[in-house]
Amino acid sequence: MFTWQLTYLMLIGRLLFFGLCGLLAFGVFEVWPKRLPNWIARWALQVATVAAIMPLAVWIGYSVTNMGLPEPWWRNQDRLIGYGTFTFLGMLLAPWITVAALLKQIRNDAQQQAMAFDLERSEYEKQALNARLRVLQAQVEPHFLFNTLANVRELVTTGSTRAPLVLDSLIAYLRAAVPRINEPMATMAQELDLARAYLEVMHMRMPDRLMFSVEADEAVKTLNCPPMTLLTLVENAMRHGIDPAEDGGHINVRVTLEDGCCHAEVIDSGIGIGIGNAGLGMGLVTGQGTGPGIGLGTGLANLRERLQLQFGADVELKLSPVMPHGTRAEIRFAAHAEQE
Repeated sequence: MFTWQLTYLMLIGRLLFFGLCGLLAFGVFEVWPKRLPNWIARWALQVATVAAIMPLAVWIGYSVTNMGLPEPWWRNQDRLIGYGTFTFLGMLLAPWITVAALLKQIRNDAQQQAMAFDLERSEYEKQALNARLRVLQAQVEPHFLFNTLANVRELVTTGSTRAPLVLDSLIAYLRAAVPRINEPMATMAQELDLARAYLEVMHMRMPDRLMFSVEADEAVKTLNCPPMTLLTLVENAMRHGIDPAEDGGHINVRVTLEDGCCHAEVIDSGIGIGIGNAGLGMGLVTGQGTGPGIGLGTGLANLRERLQLQFGADVELKLSPVMPHGTRAEIRFAAHAEQE
């Protein structure tokens, strides 16, 4: 049984001193020595040191608190029993407290490491996404240039007197368009300007066979979208709808803001789906790629993937027939305004 003769304040002071000594030993051997032999783990050294320091800490604590007594404290049977009791409890409990502290430290380190890994993985995923987007945009450039230059070559081959004028317009258009191809983001206003310039070039090439109109809500002009979004739809309508049609046709470009989404559609009065348009599917192509929309051409498949990379699953691309003939190409994606 304890035979306590001093105040409880003295008891609390001793316990705090014992704990401080254990904490000091724990902290010192956490960083020193810097290198340990392979046969000993640092955590084991810390646990052993904290247990080993308890007898010394209790001895110092008893010596300080019993100063001024007529005889040394270790010659007093009751104080010697108290010393032995505190030493035993210290050596018994201190290692377990140390192990608990080490486990908590390990858990915190693991959580921090997991957070660092998540941050690093997120950064790598972002870099991979940007790289994939740049690859897709790089694919747009030759696809577009080859198609438009093929149109000019046709005029030159046939000896058309309009070839120089069309070529001048094409050069002016490409001077404005090509620098934007590799930009990560464009505005709908820029897309409308590019689509209009492209249609003007095509109209000069075939003035009797192509009519067009470009309409847009004022609110959509500041919205962000991948470069060449509208131009891909317009070029597709021109290539697969108007060009094969004997009498040409009309292309109408319309962009509106509906329920927080940008809705763009390109309607042509060309030959329509299924007549000389092998490779053009019909129906809805959602962000997940489900639905009956199969066999999209290179340009539309590329556009769909670029929109998915930019806006995720909330993307729709739809091709549908127009009566009596023609095709409607529609895209819908979340509206995000350009940052100032």
